[in-house]
Amino acid sequence: MNASDRTPADLLRSALAADPARPLVTYYDDATGERVELSVATFANWVAKTANLLQGELSAAPGDRLALLLPAHWQTAVWLLACSSVGVTVEVGGDAADADLVVAGPDALEAGLACSGERIALSLAPLGRRFPTVPAGYADYAVEVPSQGDRFAPFVPVDPDAPALVVDGTERSGAQLVEEARADARSLGLAPGTRLLSGLGWGDWKGLSTGLYAPLAAGGSVVLCRNLDRLAPDSLAKRVESERVTTTAV
Repeated sequence: MNASDRTPADLLRSALAADPARPLVTYYDDATGERVELSVATFANWVAKTANLLQGELSAAPGDRLALLLPAHWQTAVWLLACSSVGVTVEVGGDAADADLVVAGPDALEAGLACSGERIALSLAPLGRRFPTVPAGYADYAVEVPSQGDRFAPFVPVDPDAPALVVDGTERSGAQLVEEARADARSLGLAPGTRLLSGLGWGDWKGLSTGLYAPLAAGGSVVLCRNLDRLAPDSLAKRVESERVTTTAV
C-alpha cells in the first residue's frame, strides 16, 4: 500500500493498481452454506456502482450521515468503501432517526423506517438476490445498483480529515481510520499477500478493522465468516487449510 493513502478509498485504489486479480474478500455464511469470493477488481466494481448510486441517485454528499444497519457481510464492506469514496460518514448501527440516509438488512427494516431520508434495503440473500417484494418505504439495492456506472469520480474531493466512520460511539476521520488500520495490521502480523480469517462481528472497531480495514491496509485479504459458531471445529480447520489462511481471529 502507498504511504500517501489517507482514506479507505485510497487503500482500495492502491490495491487495484497493485494486483486487481487477487482475492480481496471471501465470504462464508455458515447458516446458509453461502460462499462468495471477490477479487480486488470485482469488489472495486461493486464499490464504484454503489458510490454512483449514493452520489447520483440518492444525492448523498460529503458530510451526510448514513446509518448502516447491516451485519458483517461482503455487501456491508462494499457500502463502507462506497461511503468513503463519496465522503459520507458511516454510522455503524446508528440511529436511523438522526441519519440523512439509511441502509438496512432484513432484520433492521423496521428500525430503518425512522429515517426521513432515502432508505435502501438489502436482502443479504445468496448471490445478492432481490427481495421477492420490495419492503415498504425502501428501494431494493439489488434492483438499483446493477445499472450504475462501473467507474466513479466524486463531485467533490473527499477530505481525509473529515468524519468517515462512527462505530461503538467513537468517530474517526478517514486519515485516523487508515492509521489505526495500519497499526492493527502490524499488531496482527499482516503483510502483502497474507490471508486473515475473521469470525468477529462488525459492531465495534476491533471487528471492523480485523475483518476489513487492517487486511486492506496491509495489502492482504480476508476470509469473512458469518455464523461461524455453527461450523464444527474440524470443518474450520479444513477451511483454514483450503483458503490458505495465515492468521485467524475468531
